[in-house]
Amino acid sequence: MIVPDISQNAVSVADHYDELDPIYRRVWGEHVHHGLWETGRETPGEAVEALVDTVGDRLSLVPGQACIDIGCGYGSTAKRLAVTRGVRIAGFTLSAEQARYAAAYPVPDVDIQVRDWLDNGLPDASADAAWAIESSEHMVDKPRFFAEAQRVLAPGGRFVICAWLAETDASGWKVGHLLEPICREGRLPSLGTREEYEAMATAAGFTITGYEDVSRRVARTWPICARRLLKALFVDPETRRVALGSRNLFVLSLPRMILAYRTGALHYGIFTLEKAGEDER
Repeated sequence: MIVPDISQNAVSVADHYDELDPIYRRVWGEHVHHGLWETGRETPGEAVEALVDTVGDRLSLVPGQACIDIGCGYGSTAKRLAVTRGVRIAGFTLSAEQARYAAAYPVPDVDIQVRDWLDNGLPDASADAAWAIESSEHMVDKPRFFAEAQRVLAPGGRFVICAWLAETDASGWKVGHLLEPICREGRLPSLGTREEYEAMATAAGFTITGYEDVSRRVARTWPICARRLLKALFVDPETRRVALGSRNLFVLSLPRMILAYRTGALHYGIFTLEKAGEDER
């Protein structure tokens, strides 16, 4: 597990997204996650929605199900799946700014809450499906992240995780110059490997039913974001003000992210997990 030299917690994660809110919406868009290029010809917007739809497919969502979006951001992923799959969704974010933006554009059957997933207050076995798109990295206690999903899901429930993953046995320079600074600048309490995620999922009681490394199909997200940021810095005073005055330095990680993907230091994995059904139990 890669751990930054400056410890991070839920408060620092919330501060990161609240302070950089204008930049995230300008540069990363309302979904705040990678795009998935299936053919290579998709627009960035189509690629972002392709990742959302892939998650919906992995979950085998059906109308009427109760779902959880762990680390929901601006709620755009939850809103798309509520509309396209007919499900009911409770979304959790640490950021008050993200929740405020989500509330300004409500969608039926989507409830966005400012609350830490590790203290979610949901009843046992109350959800049919859950997903975490690029939010597990921000969890201070990753084993508990898995344990809470196991507790909240009903028997037979599915859990899909899209995660940034450290290269297994990454060399010293990759850790020191890429992965550890990415954790520090991005407010990631830790960054795990595929093997560590699978071990934590299994320990929590999940069965791993699928894994796919889609690093090559998501990596172009970062050059696109870098170009958007450079343009915004030139033309948008608000972006310049926030970026230059920010205590959060994640904008510095853009070149690191590009290099981390190109060198194999960083991977992007999609896990599909399942809680045992009543008959299996």
